[in-house]
Amino acid sequence: MTNSYFAEETYKLLSFSPPLWCGQLTVVSVSSHKTFRVKQFRAKEQKQNHPIPQWIQMKTGNKIRYNSKRRHWRRTKLRL
Repeated sequence: MTNSYFAEETYKLLSFSPPLWCGQLTVVSVSSHKTFRVKQFRAKEQKQNHPIPQWIQMKTGNKIRYNSKRRHWRRTKLRL
């Protein structure tokens, strides 16, 4: 076995064609292009995502201390 044989085998191993999906990624949804229903849904979720008012803590005798349905934008995503 000569060096040229090893060179040919190495070339065969290194010269592979990339998968079909490489370089052909398309943007599925652009955030600036959203339907009115999606916009309404996101607006509602944004309104709900705030701490409870102080007067509710006082009214309930501090039994309700925080909003249990609070959502962090990076940890918990919306199901759209």
